[in-house]
Amino acid sequence: MTTTADRPTIAPGVAKLALVLGGLTAFGPLSIDMYLPAMPLMAGDLHAADATVQLTLTSFVLGLAIGQLVIGPLSDSLGRRRPLLAGLALYVVGSLLCAIAPTSGVLIAARALQAVGAAAGLVIARASVRDLFSGVAMARFFSTLMLVNGVAPVLAPVLGAQLLGWTSWRGVFVTLAVIGALLLAVVALLLPESLPEGLRSPARPGAVLRTYARLLTQRSFVGYALASGLMFAAMFAYISGSSFALQGVYGLSPQQFSLVFGLNGVGIIAMGGVNRRLVGRVSEHTLLLAGLSIAAAAGLGVLAAVVFHLGLVGLLVPLFLLVSTVGMVMPNATSLALADQARSAGAASALLGVLQFVIGGGLATPLVGLGGPGTALPMAAVIAGFSVLALVVSVSLNRAR
Repeated sequence: MTTTADRPTIAPGVAKLALVLGGLTAFGPLSIDMYLPAMPLMAGDLHAADATVQLTLTSFVLGLAIGQLVIGPLSDSLGRRRPLLAGLALYVVGSLLCAIAPTSGVLIAARALQAVGAAAGLVIARASVRDLFSGVAMARFFSTLMLVNGVAPVLAPVLGAQLLGWTSWRGVFVTLAVIGALLLAVVALLLPESLPEGLRSPARPGAVLRTYARLLTQRSFVGYALASGLMFAAMFAYISGSSFALQGVYGLSPQQFSLVFGLNGVGIIAMGGVNRRLVGRVSEHTLLLAGLSIAAAAGLGVLAAVVFHLGLVGLLVPLFLLVSTVGMVMPNATSLALADQARSAGAASALLGVLQFVIGGGLATPLVGLGGPGTALPMAAVIAGFSVLALVVSVSLNRAR
């Protein structure tokens, strides 16, 4: 990072690194958001209930969690490149299996396999940033990643909706396989190893378990990881419930839904840019609390809009604010959680991701599905509950560094 007239700018080499690592961290949003407009169609094609189709999202999230737990420590031992390349290859295979799945059960299993491959991109991208940066530079780079990563929720649902105009939902997964293959080639050619051999640690099961136990007893790590995980849960409630709520309850078409979803992604990009400019002038801890406070207020606004029947606009405004805060909460929470984990960045990145996806997919998504079709109240209640809880946990456990 360089600075000109007190305005942070991105050096060309850092920009290229951000594009590659941003592509890796975008695997999660791409693999989830691109097929969201197709979920109602998938339910009819596979003769499955809406709740069963939503399990394809849950299985993907659980696969991400398990994959990160394994791949994170493995990358601390073997370096970042080899596990990453293997994971990307697995992602391509899993995506193709999703495309040919004959039943909802096979699709759920294939999504889990796809997720394990995607986990390599997520966990190793965060660990690589910790290998290369520290302090304010690390927080600023994570904000830069949000600028790249924020493009995924903007383009993914729009692209998914357009694909549905000339192919079935299976074509969406073929497209994901092509994207995975392209990124595999880019990583193989352009991404160097970021973890020197002298800093690697053996991946013995006992040592890995002790590392995870140590991390779970560190108040600072747990506080920041829980804050990001609970915020992620609010986001997952929106992700898993919005296609059914906005299309089924508020009458949006798949194309209209994709535009609304993409507009919220623009908010992530904008807030990420604001955060990148503020990091270094305002403490990361203060920025984190500011983002969580806005998210909690917006979450309560979403609930009020549904309970008091404030209409589509009354719902979309607080939803936009809620989603936008991801651009401020996630970079600062991630940077603060990994700040003291130079020797175990892979394991710490894995645990951070697991808490995000287990809380988000393991708790939020099933809760949203309890209400069934025809109501947006479960989605709104889960969004409000988790966003407020994220702020409460952060205030209780996190202290300014």
